[in-house]
Amino acid sequence: MSAAALPAASQPFLFVIAGEPSGDALGAALIRGLRARTGGRLRVAGIGGERMAAEGVASLVPLRDLAIGGVAEVVPRAPVILRRVRETVAAVRAMRPDAVVTIDSSGFAWRVAQRLRRAGETLPLIHYVAPMVWAWRAGRARRMARWYDHLMALLPFELPYFERVGLACSYVGHPVLDSGADRGSGDRIRRGYGIDPATLVLSVLPGSRAGEVQRLLPLFGEALRRIEAARGRFRVVVPTVATVAAAVAAGVRGWPGEPIVIGEPEHKYDAFAASRVALAASGSVALELAMARLPMLVCYRLSPLTEALLDRVVKVRQVNLVNLLLDRPLVPELLRHNCTAARIAEEALRLIDDQQLRAAHLAGYDQALQRLGAGGQSPSLRAADQVLAVLAARRRGDLAARPRSLGNGGIHNDGNPDPRDRSPGTRNRKVPLSAHDDPGP
Repeated sequence: MSAAALPAASQPFLFVIAGEPSGDALGAALIRGLRARTGGRLRVAGIGGERMAAEGVASLVPLRDLAIGGVAEVVPRAPVILRRVRETVAAVRAMRPDAVVTIDSSGFAWRVAQRLRRAGETLPLIHYVAPMVWAWRAGRARRMARWYDHLMALLPFELPYFERVGLACSYVGHPVLDSGADRGSGDRIRRGYGIDPATLVLSVLPGSRAGEVQRLLPLFGEALRRIEAARGRFRVVVPTVATVAAAVAAGVRGWPGEPIVIGEPEHKYDAFAASRVALAASGSVALELAMARLPMLVCYRLSPLTEALLDRVVKVRQVNLVNLLLDRPLVPELLRHNCTAARIAEEALRLIDDQQLRAAHLAGYDQALQRLGAGGQSPSLRAADQVLAVLAARRRGDLAARPRSLGNGGIHNDGNPDPRDRSPGTRNRKVPLSAHDDPGP
């Protein structure tokens, strides 16, 4: 939908909610896409971080109050989170936007959606980023259908899980394709920090949540000491985000490699271009690293309680998005008890030295990105078009005032997907945890 398709003098007013840094980046890209499609005729309020702030959104809630993952991690913060839910619901009801767009972070976003519906609000609710119901807790799809009018999915195989329970769903593509991760300049960051062209550089990405940063930084530090013992001198670049920047800066003191902590998003891709290997917390950054064609390994630790709970319910054999798209293990996944400094160093050294392994990674990354639709229309513009289409349908009366919940529709009584579905990554054994999806309700 273009600006020409909007009613005269129309200025859509959206309330956008992002509960963590990855959602903040998605929200910022969506806002830019909406401005492009509406010719700038757009009003936005909501909750976000530094990226959405750069697009003019004054967050009603500090992102650091919401960017929490894991059951044990959330419980101590529950009073703050629930207070922020109440404040957000009150703000939406007072501001009367044309629609609410929630992004990922189901633990927070879904509570807002549920309370808005319970309060009798009928405005369109759109969720951006499908929860990983194909990996664990499939019954969440039916819960979403009670509250939301539309779901925008990032991965092509996700739609059937929601359509079969009556939730309108569209595949808009993954915004990593718009990120510019493949356009970084290694020479620029080397010149800026005085790094010799021949010096080995490693990127270390400990995550964007306080808990994951706290658990991974010591492991990464010890792994780097082991790599130094095996390979000698190198430099380390540590891209981070505002919500955990202080903790990261403190945590890397004493690391080998004279760590360079960078917070500017545009410099992160320069770091990727300069690096030989990335050590990363499992999450959506894997696709950015694939775009940058930087061989990676991924790691993740949660609290023992959260890991034990997830081990009982997670159904997929892999958690890394590249592996899921390929439906085979390519990127090393060091999770739970396998996430040790010795294993991290071992896998990193293989990726540094083994040319055949590096070539296999790069070929696999290209294949995974092709499956995401690389080279097609911008995902953020597709998402913007879908949001505007939902608004247009409501104006025409084509969109019901409340999403309706249908019957069983292919979901078994135990809440699991029909086993005839062969979505990537759902075969064979379980893995202990998933880092892509917020372990919320």
